[in-house]
Amino acid sequence: MEHEFTHKIKHILNDHFGPLATDIYEKSPLIQYINKKTVSAMRGSKARASFANLYAVYVLVEDYLNRSFDKRGGYSDYEGAQFTNLMTRQRQLPFGSKLQNHALNHRMNEEFKKFFPEVEYVPILRDDETRRYWINERLLKISVSGKIYNIATMIKQVIEQYMRTKRSAFNKFIKTCENLKLIGRQGIHSAEDFIIALLAPNVDARIFEIVSYAILKYYYHDQVIYVGFDVESIQKENLKLYKTGRTNANDGGIDFVMRPLGRFFQVTESIDAKKYFLDIEKIERYPISFVIKSEEPVDVLKERLKQGAEKRYSVSVIVNKYMECIEEIINIPVLKDRFKEAIKEGYLAQILGEIVTQSRVEFNYPE
Repeated sequence: MEHEFTHKIKHILNDHFGPLATDIYEKSPLIQYINKKTVSAMRGSKARASFANLYAVYVLVEDYLNRSFDKRGGYSDYEGAQFTNLMTRQRQLPFGSKLQNHALNHRMNEEFKKFFPEVEYVPILRDDETRRYWINERLLKISVSGKIYNIATMIKQVIEQYMRTKRSAFNKFIKTCENLKLIGRQGIHSAEDFIIALLAPNVDARIFEIVSYAILKYYYHDQVIYVGFDVESIQKENLKLYKTGRTNANDGGIDFVMRPLGRFFQVTESIDAKKYFLDIEKIERYPISFVIKSEEPVDVLKERLKQGAEKRYSVSVIVNKYMECIEEIINIPVLKDRFKEAIKEGYLAQILGEIVTQSRVEFNYPE
């Protein structure tokens, strides 16, 4: 698999191993795995990043190198790295502040096995009882022409290059947002085009959720309802949309909440009916609106969900109850229409500002 970042990986390989670089690349499933996981590096901030699994490898390789096992040997007798130290280190890395333990515990190994089912080793070894972890040294030592070459330093440098590349792309993203906020009326079409480009099926899921939130927040901003406990206390209130936490959080299927209506919104890129109905079950079949990262028409999406429900439940009464819980489906074309409405109301700068604010929070990016 060749992509734009592959030449950077091979450049680092060449620096370390010269004419043996190609042989080492072809014999190392770990390098090939990292190559697969860095495909987004040169595609800007909008492309989906892969930090969790790469950082799980990085912190273990870093621990290996910090203790000079690549030079002095003896790694098989090492008591292993402590889980808490590894998690702390992961969260110190760029964009890693909210990473959880899944990659270290199983996800990285599972994905590696999916990509390389013929390889008998997994990259991460752990002892559940002591909560100690090791990188599998067999994947760090590559045999070429009867000689063993250790690739640990090269692996560390490749992942560091990926970090720098993604940070640079995000710097440009934030800078573009801030500049577009300031250029005034003459740049309105540039700002519109920039945000529209963020509403695409191939955009990073976190960016898509942030942009969706910013648009919907200001789309609903001037809409009002009248509420009160009795006729005398009825008051006029604007609809307010709140983001409930980080993107991709395990929060029971609630990404946004609207006050005072109490509407729930879940952002998703999946069309798997099972996932939708799991979200509905998590909140005890409370009505929920789905913001779907898809350009398929709303009626097509709804029909696909209904077919999924019929396949899963088969009983019409149950299917209808679940379908009634889908309050609204908001796809990419609907988001674009609502963005245009918000612009007409004069909220373009505020939407850009909200994207910057939420992106800084989400990616742990300093002011």
